[in-house]
Amino acid sequence: MTEPVSLERVSTERKPAEPMSVADFEAAIRAVGAERYHDKHSFHHMLHGGKLTMAQVQAWALNRYCYQAAVPRKDAALISRLHDRELRREWLHRVHDHDGLPPDEPGGIERWLALTNGLGLDRNYVVSMRGALPATRFAVEAYVTFVREQPITVAVASSLTELFAPKIHKERIAGMLENYDFIDDKVMAYFKRRLAQAPRDANFALNYVLQNAKTREEQEACVDAVRFKCNVLWVQLDALQHAYVEGNIPPGAFRPEA
Repeated sequence: MTEPVSLERVSTERKPAEPMSVADFEAAIRAVGAERYHDKHSFHHMLHGGKLTMAQVQAWALNRYCYQAAVPRKDAALISRLHDRELRREWLHRVHDHDGLPPDEPGGIERWLALTNGLGLDRNYVVSMRGALPATRFAVEAYVTFVREQPITVAVASSLTELFAPKIHKERIAGMLENYDFIDDKVMAYFKRRLAQAPRDANFALNYVLQNAKTREEQEACVDAVRFKCNVLWVQLDALQHAYVEGNIPPGAFRPEA
């Protein structure tokens, strides 16, 4: 009599999927941006199309500061886990890009504060993040935690939304300068600098991930990391739209009339 086949045993003995080719792996990463990057969000289109009031732009800049301030912290968290000295050296410039490197480089955070200052927001209030939306704070801290806890290659992969950033920066510079009389070149300095920084960083991170994600499981985890990062960016715009377009500002958050 033939012994019954255990489906459970068959599933556990199934061979793992073959790794994607390098070309297919890169295509899978880039496909995430085509589907999920936040340039597709309606708040993004309103911002760049001149459809927001100054108060709504203030709310965006104030909340986005939380993300800008978190970026060097997540990079420092990654650096603290690296035993590869060359990779630490390469990644360290990202911290300098945002925190600055006196006396000549003020850094991205300082350039972002030039934006919020140009929008009439008090510097100390912005830096305190007291007026930020709860969803914003949760999202950016989730990103820092992800980079601190995930395998190195997966943590690096989460930065790959930078592949899609230059397009959105160009749109932001052109759209905001054209559509808002309270925006000028000085205020947009952060985005102009990132036009050069983001491609450099993205190319290094992409090559690292393509070379170091060896198994199909690792590759898929890296693609998922890019999805996660897109979600971090998307949910911040969801929160802004819910609060400042639909009028559901939570207690303690920035209120333009206050």
